Amino acid sequence: MMSPQGAVLNELSDVIADAALYLPFALIPGVSGGLVVLVVVTGIIAEMAGALGPLIKAPRRYDGPFGKSDRALGFGLLAVLLSFGLLPDPLSNLYLALLLVLSVSTVWNRARSIVAEAKP
Repeated sequence: MMSPQGAVLNELSDVIADAALYLPFALIPGVSGGLVVLVVVTGIIAEMAGALGPLIKAPRRYDGPFGKSDRALGFGLLAVLLSFGLLPDPLSNLYLALLLVLSVSTVWNRARSIVAEAKP
């Protein structure tokens, strides 16, 4: 992260890793593939929204409520619940819808904070 190349590699590798780890949930029977894709894409948008700060002379933003670590916890919990059969199909989709709402809220919070802190 100390060089431009390092910063680019850090941001890109984070979102590529997220996609590689979380998109396979779309293949699980009973889990809405569309919702999984939406949560993953919104997570990528949230990370890019946070990374836009320096572009407009604002700091990199890590606002939540559903940042990278929170997504990892959310999908990890989903994996545990599904693996032990503790989350029936309809509830897994409700759970993903909740993750989507949290992701959209994160995009909004980061974008709003970046614009508020931008230097003219």
